[in-house]
Amino acid sequence: MSLLSTGLGIGWVGLSKNESPLAKAVSANDQTLATLNPCTDKFADPPWKRLSSASGDLPVPQTSDQQTGSVVGDMDGDGHIDFAITNRRHGNAAVWMQNTAQGWTQHVIDPGPLNIEAGGALFDIDGDGHLDLIAGGDSSSNEVWWWENPNPNYDRSWVRHTIKQSGKTQHHDLMIGDVLGEGRPQLVFWNQGAAALYIARIPGNPRTHEGPWDFQLVYQGDAPMEGLAMADLDDDGVLEVIGGGRWYKHEGGMKFTAHVIDETQKFSRCAAGKLIRGSKGAQVVFCNGDGCGPLKWYEQRRDGLWESHDLLGEDIVHGHSLRIGDIDGDGNLDILCAEMAKWADWTKTVDYPRPHIWVFYGDGKGNFEKTTIARGGYGTHEARLADFFGTGRLDILSKPYESGAPGVDIWINPGRR
Repeated sequence: MSLLSTGLGIGWVGLSKNESPLAKAVSANDQTLATLNPCTDKFADPPWKRLSSASGDLPVPQTSDQQTGSVVGDMDGDGHIDFAITNRRHGNAAVWMQNTAQGWTQHVIDPGPLNIEAGGALFDIDGDGHLDLIAGGDSSSNEVWWWENPNPNYDRSWVRHTIKQSGKTQHHDLMIGDVLGEGRPQLVFWNQGAAALYIARIPGNPRTHEGPWDFQLVYQGDAPMEGLAMADLDDDGVLEVIGGGRWYKHEGGMKFTAHVIDETQKFSRCAAGKLIRGSKGAQVVFCNGDGCGPLKWYEQRRDGLWESHDLLGEDIVHGHSLRIGDIDGDGNLDILCAEMAKWADWTKTVDYPRPHIWVFYGDGKGNFEKTTIARGGYGTHEARLADFFGTGRLDILSKPYESGAPGVDIWINPGRR
């Protein structure tokens, strides 16, 4: 266990001071970058407004040029949604942006150096009522950590605790949920270097727990896998783990059985939820986050097999952002998908600019309306959905991985016409 630096505020930007950048967020220049393909695309109407650290609307993250992860939640308990960004190589290993009435204040969680992988989470690990940060090391590290939230004294250090410190490296994607049906949550994470999925119970007193946590194998693959979601797929009242193109059924104790959804989606992002209202069990969405491939949603048939539906009709290019939520507030779940910028020119199959940010609005019956939020010049990695401004609508937290880093954007949901 090590003590981290104090969470001193680095600076704030008040929204009231930035009406001009906000009004110009969706400008004629943006529309030029995002020339429409009239056969397949429809832009959001009204357009989503972009708040950006590049325009001074948000603080520039004091991180590095490889921003690996983002998480959202009410980290200070004031009723407003905040967010944190992690990174690797150099600079602060993790910072968080406090959402206040006066604007955004940036605090350091961990000054580093520390090589943090994508796919962290927020959860109240120690049960004190405040969200803590959980993240794992990248291909240079065999560790997984959690950071103790010092609320309300953010001039104090965050304390880093070790969850894992052995075995193979790289821990892409971590989630918290009660997948054992015990009435209390567990931590599930990929250890890509071991091609393994693990589960760990949270210790009774995690602050004073000595040494790493006990963790058990859920699934052993033959190659690194990716993507993690939790949902009740069979309506038995217990969350199932989903990832690596599979879902994992709890069989009692710490035993799970793996069932294939789509073998071609072993290294894909994933999300899950009831895209069809009234259906037995949730549906699943996969897309390739680190390569090119289709964006598909899957429903389970009565024979237990999974039927796929192509949402886009062309390949996603590094679609490392995939989320499900009721974005338009109509009671039906929608799908957010966005592409990274760094490798967006890998495909020449289309003659319009990439990368994209899309929302697929669902009708609760398995039909989706594709809407383009932005295209060209807006690389997105590990995007999140959250209501940052108390409007009752889900906004998009967007950040680049490398191209354009350090930086962060918030796309404000205007509602649908």
